[in-house]
Amino acid sequence: MICDDHTVTEESFALVKCSKCQLIFTNPRPLESELSRYYNSEDYISHTNNGNSLLNILYKIVRLYTLKRKVNLLSKYSKKGSILDFGCGTGDFLNSCQNSGWQAFGFEPDNGARGVAQKKITNSIYTDLEQIKNKFDIISAWHVVEHISSLRETIKLLKKRLKDGGHLIIALPNNKSYDANHYQEKWAAYDVPRHLYHFDQESMKTFIIQFKLKLVNIIPMKFDSYYVSLLSEKYRKDGGLLRALKTGYQSNQKAKKTSEYSSLIYILKK
Repeated sequence: MICDDHTVTEESFALVKCSKCQLIFTNPRPLESELSRYYNSEDYISHTNNGNSLLNILYKIVRLYTLKRKVNLLSKYSKKGSILDFGCGTGDFLNSCQNSGWQAFGFEPDNGARGVAQKKITNSIYTDLEQIKNKFDIISAWHVVEHISSLRETIKLLKKRLKDGGHLIIALPNNKSYDANHYQEKWAAYDVPRHLYHFDQESMKTFIIQFKLKLVNIIPMKFDSYYVSLLSEKYRKDGGLLRALKTGYQSNQKAKKTSEYSSLIYILKK
Protein backbone atom coordinates (compact mmCIF):
# COMPACT_ATOMS: atom_id res chain seq x y z
CA MET A 1 0.00 0.00 0.00
CA ILE A 2 1.23 3.51 -0.84
CA CYS A 3 0.26 6.28 1.60
CA ASP A 4 0.84 10.03 1.46
CA ASP A 5 1.95 12.41 4.19
CA HIS A 6 -1.23 14.51 4.40
CA THR A 7 -0.01 16.67 7.29
CA VAL A 8 3.18 18.32 6.06
CA THR A 9 4.94 17.29 2.84
CA GLU A 10 2.54 15.30 0.59
CA GLU A 11 5.41 12.83 0.05
CA SER A 12 4.54 9.18 -0.57
CA PHE A 13 5.68 6.16 1.42
CA ALA A 14 5.13 2.42 1.11
CA LEU A 15 3.78 0.16 3.86
CA VAL A 16 5.75 -3.10 3.93
CA LYS A 17 4.97 -6.22 5.98
CA CYS A 18 7.65 -8.42 7.55
CA SER A 19 7.08 -12.01 6.42
CA LYS A 20 8.28 -13.38 9.78
CA CYS A 21 6.58 -11.28 12.46
CA GLN A 22 3.85 -9.65 10.31
CA LEU A 23 4.74 -6.17 11.57
CA ILE A 24 4.06 -3.45 9.00
CA PHE A 25 6.61 -0.67 8.68
CA THR A 26 6.98 2.56 6.72
CA ASN A 27 9.44 2.45 3.83
CA PRO A 28 11.63 4.37 3.20
CA ARG A 29 12.05 5.33 6.83
CA PRO A 30 13.39 8.88 7.23
CA LEU A 31 16.70 9.25 9.00
CA GLU A 32 16.33 10.23 12.64
CA SER A 33 18.00 13.55 11.86
CA GLU A 34 15.33 14.27 9.22
CA LEU A 35 12.24 13.31 11.22
CA SER A 36 11.72 16.70 12.87
CA ARG A 37 10.63 18.37 9.64
CA TYR A 38 7.68 15.98 9.37
CA TYR A 39 6.36 17.30 12.68
CA ASN A 40 6.61 20.93 11.60
CA SER A 41 2.89 21.69 11.60
CA GLU A 42 0.69 23.84 13.82
CA ASP A 43 -1.97 21.13 13.47
CA TYR A 44 0.23 18.60 15.25
CA ILE A 45 -1.64 19.17 18.49
CA SER A 46 0.27 16.86 20.83
CA HIS A 47 3.30 19.11 20.38
CA THR A 48 1.73 22.57 20.13
CA ASN A 49 -1.69 22.54 21.84
CA ASN A 50 -2.52 25.55 19.62
CA GLY A 51 -4.54 24.08 16.75
CA ASN A 52 -7.99 25.63 16.49
CA SER A 53 -9.49 23.74 13.58
CA LEU A 54 -12.81 21.95 14.14
CA LEU A 55 -10.93 18.64 14.48
CA ASN A 56 -8.58 20.02 17.10
CA ILE A 57 -11.40 21.65 19.07
CA LEU A 58 -13.23 18.31 19.13
CA TYR A 59 -9.99 16.60 20.10
CA LYS A 60 -9.54 18.92 23.09
CA ILE A 61 -13.13 18.40 24.26
CA VAL A 62 -12.85 14.62 24.11
CA ARG A 63 -9.41 14.76 25.72
CA LEU A 64 -10.88 16.20 28.93
CA TYR A 65 -13.00 13.06 29.27
CA THR A 66 -10.34 10.58 28.20
CA LEU A 67 -7.74 12.03 30.57
CA LYS A 68 -9.95 11.11 33.52
CA ARG A 69 -10.41 7.59 32.16
CA LYS A 70 -6.67 7.16 31.68
CA VAL A 71 -5.91 8.22 35.25
CA ASN A 72 -8.64 5.89 36.57
CA LEU A 73 -7.09 3.08 34.53
CA LEU A 74 -3.81 3.44 36.40
CA SER A 75 -5.43 2.68 39.74
CA LYS A 76 -6.60 -0.70 38.45
CA TYR A 77 -3.00 -1.88 38.14
CA SER A 78 -1.10 0.04 40.79
CA LYS A 79 -1.45 1.96 44.02
CA LYS A 80 -0.71 5.64 43.55
CA GLY A 81 3.04 5.82 43.21
CA SER A 82 5.36 7.01 40.45
CA ILE A 83 4.63 7.24 36.74
CA LEU A 84 6.77 8.11 33.75
CA ASP A 85 4.84 9.24 30.67
CA PHE A 86 7.05 8.46 27.68
CA GLY A 87 6.39 11.04 24.97
CA CYS A 88 4.38 13.25 27.30
CA GLY A 89 3.81 16.05 24.76
CA THR A 90 2.47 19.18 26.43
CA GLY A 91 1.91 17.32 29.71
CA ASP A 92 -1.87 17.22 30.03
CA PHE A 93 -1.99 13.57 31.07
CA LEU A 94 0.86 14.02 33.55
CA ASN A 95 -0.89 17.06 35.00
CA SER A 96 -4.01 14.95 35.58
CA CYS A 97 -1.88 12.26 37.24
CA GLN A 98 -0.15 14.81 39.45
CA ASN A 99 -3.48 16.31 40.51
CA SER A 100 -4.65 12.80 41.45
CA GLY A 101 -1.72 12.17 43.76
CA TRP A 102 0.81 10.45 41.50
CA GLN A 103 4.50 11.33 41.42
CA ALA A 104 4.54 12.34 37.77
CA PHE A 105 7.60 12.39 35.52
CA GLY A 106 7.83 12.79 31.75
CA PHE A 107 10.03 12.17 28.74
CA GLU A 108 9.67 14.49 25.74
CA PRO A 109 12.32 15.23 23.07
CA ASP A 110 10.44 18.12 21.44
CA ASN A 111 11.68 21.39 22.94
CA GLY A 112 8.44 23.33 22.52
CA ALA A 113 6.18 20.64 23.94
CA ARG A 114 8.59 19.94 26.78
CA GLY A 115 8.65 23.62 27.75
CA VAL A 116 4.85 23.67 27.99
CA ALA A 117 4.81 20.43 29.99
CA GLN A 118 7.46 21.53 32.47
CA LYS A 119 5.34 24.52 33.50
CA LYS A 120 2.62 22.09 34.63
CA ILE A 121 4.72 19.37 36.24
CA THR A 122 6.68 19.62 39.50
CA ASN A 123 9.09 16.78 38.69
CA SER A 124 11.50 16.38 35.78
CA ILE A 125 10.64 16.16 32.09
CA TYR A 126 13.58 14.23 30.65
CA THR A 127 15.12 14.46 27.19
CA ASP A 128 17.38 11.39 27.37
CA LEU A 129 16.30 7.97 28.66
CA GLU A 130 19.87 7.21 29.70
CA GLN A 131 19.66 10.08 32.21
CA ILE A 132 16.74 8.50 34.06
CA LYS A 133 17.90 6.65 37.17
CA ASN A 134 14.53 6.28 38.94
CA LYS A 135 12.34 3.21 38.66
CA PHE A 136 8.60 3.62 38.23
CA ASP A 137 5.42 1.78 39.15
CA ILE A 138 3.93 2.59 35.74
CA ILE A 139 5.37 3.77 32.44
CA SER A 140 2.83 4.93 29.87
CA ALA A 141 3.25 5.53 26.14
CA TRP A 142 0.06 6.92 24.58
CA HIS A 143 0.38 6.67 20.79
CA VAL A 144 4.14 7.10 20.97
CA VAL A 145 5.75 3.71 20.31
CA GLU A 146 4.86 3.83 16.61
CA HIS A 147 7.00 6.99 16.28
CA ILE A 148 10.24 5.57 17.74
CA SER A 149 13.23 4.97 15.47
CA SER A 150 15.18 2.72 17.86
CA LEU A 151 12.15 0.69 18.87
CA ARG A 152 13.65 -2.43 20.46
CA GLU A 153 16.38 -0.55 22.30
CA THR A 154 13.82 1.89 23.68
CA ILE A 155 11.48 -0.83 24.98
CA LYS A 156 14.46 -2.51 26.66
CA LEU A 157 15.35 0.76 28.39
CA LEU A 158 11.75 1.34 29.48
CA LYS A 159 11.58 -2.14 30.95
CA LYS A 160 14.77 -1.44 32.95
CA ARG A 161 13.12 1.67 34.38
CA LEU A 162 10.11 -0.34 35.62
CA LYS A 163 9.98 -1.65 39.17
CA ASP A 164 9.57 -5.40 39.52
CA GLY A 165 5.86 -6.06 39.06
CA GLY A 166 5.46 -2.65 37.42
CA HIS A 167 3.30 -2.05 34.34
CA LEU A 168 4.05 -0.70 30.89
CA ILE A 169 0.95 0.78 29.23
CA ILE A 170 1.14 1.17 25.45
CA ALA A 171 -1.61 2.63 23.26
CA LEU A 172 -1.41 1.98 19.51
CA PRO A 173 -3.55 2.29 16.37
CA ASN A 174 -4.87 -1.05 15.13
CA ASN A 175 -4.56 -1.62 11.38
CA LYS A 176 -7.01 -4.55 11.56
CA SER A 177 -9.90 -2.27 12.59
CA TYR A 178 -12.95 -1.67 10.40
CA ASP A 179 -12.06 2.00 9.86
CA ALA A 180 -8.53 1.03 8.74
CA ASN A 181 -9.98 -1.38 6.19
CA HIS A 182 -12.61 1.16 5.13
CA TYR A 183 -10.22 4.03 4.45
CA GLN A 184 -7.27 1.96 3.19
CA GLU A 185 -4.38 4.26 2.17
CA LYS A 186 -6.34 7.30 3.40
CA TRP A 187 -6.60 5.91 6.94
CA ALA A 188 -5.31 8.77 9.05
CA ALA A 189 -3.72 6.50 11.67
CA TYR A 190 -1.11 5.33 9.16
CA ASP A 191 0.19 8.92 9.46
CA VAL A 192 3.33 8.30 7.41
CA PRO A 193 6.19 8.91 7.92
CA ARG A 194 5.67 9.98 11.56
CA HIS A 195 4.33 6.49 12.25
CA LEU A 196 7.26 4.21 11.47
CA TYR A 197 5.52 1.00 12.59
CA HIS A 198 1.92 -0.20 12.24
CA PHE A 199 0.76 -2.83 14.71
CA ASP A 200 -2.19 -5.15 15.05
CA GLN A 201 -2.86 -7.47 18.00
CA GLU A 202 -0.95 -10.42 16.58
CA SER A 203 2.17 -8.47 15.60
CA MET A 204 2.14 -6.73 18.99
CA LYS A 205 1.92 -10.05 20.84
CA THR A 206 4.81 -11.38 18.76
CA PHE A 207 6.82 -8.22 19.39
CA ILE A 208 6.58 -8.25 23.19
CA ILE A 209 7.67 -11.90 23.55
CA GLN A 210 11.31 -10.91 23.09
CA PHE A 211 11.12 -8.59 26.12
CA LYS A 212 9.60 -11.19 28.48
CA LEU A 213 6.73 -8.90 29.39
CA LYS A 214 3.41 -10.44 30.40
CA LEU A 215 0.34 -9.25 28.49
CA VAL A 216 -2.24 -8.57 31.20
CA ASN A 217 -5.07 -6.97 29.22
CA ILE A 218 -6.06 -5.28 25.97
CA ILE A 219 -8.49 -2.34 26.30
CA PRO A 220 -10.25 -0.43 23.50
CA MET A 221 -10.02 3.33 22.92
CA LYS A 222 -13.49 3.83 21.46
CA PHE A 223 -13.28 7.55 20.75
CA ASP A 224 -10.34 7.05 18.40
CA SER A 225 -12.48 5.58 15.64
CA TYR A 226 -14.42 8.84 15.40
CA TYR A 227 -11.39 11.13 15.46
CA VAL A 228 -9.45 9.01 12.96
CA SER A 229 -12.50 8.81 10.69
CA LEU A 230 -12.88 12.60 10.76
CA LEU A 231 -9.26 13.02 9.68
CA SER A 232 -9.58 10.28 7.07
CA GLU A 233 -12.65 11.92 5.52
CA LYS A 234 -10.66 15.16 5.35
CA TYR A 235 -7.92 13.35 3.41
CA ARG A 236 -10.44 11.77 1.05
CA LYS A 237 -11.96 15.22 0.36
CA ASP A 238 -15.33 13.71 -0.53
CA GLY A 239 -16.88 13.07 2.87
CA GLY A 240 -17.90 15.01 5.91
CA LEU A 241 -18.80 14.98 9.58
CA LEU A 242 -21.83 12.70 9.30
CA ARG A 243 -20.04 10.12 7.19
CA ALA A 244 -17.11 10.11 9.60
CA LEU A 245 -19.40 9.66 12.60
CA LYS A 246 -21.16 6.82 10.83
CA THR A 247 -17.88 5.05 10.04
CA GLY A 248 -16.59 5.56 13.58
CA TYR A 249 -19.82 4.10 14.98
CA GLN A 250 -19.74 1.14 12.58
CA SER A 251 -16.13 0.43 13.53
CA ASN A 252 -16.97 0.24 17.23
CA GLN A 253 -20.06 -1.88 16.63
CA LYS A 254 -18.16 -4.42 14.54
CA ALA A 255 -15.34 -4.45 17.10
CA LYS A 256 -17.79 -5.68 19.76
CA LYS A 257 -17.59 -9.04 17.96
CA THR A 258 -14.03 -8.94 16.61
CA SER A 259 -12.25 -6.88 19.35
CA GLU A 260 -10.54 -5.01 16.51
CA TYR A 261 -11.07 -1.44 17.73
CA SER A 262 -9.44 1.51 16.00
CA SER A 263 -6.92 1.90 18.84
CA LEU A 264 -5.97 -0.48 21.62
CA ILE A 265 -4.28 -0.15 25.00
CA TYR A 266 -1.89 -2.98 25.86
CA ILE A 267 -1.27 -3.51 29.59
CA LEU A 268 2.10 -5.24 30.07
CA LYS A 269 3.60 -6.39 33.36
CA LYS A 270 7.29 -6.82 34.20
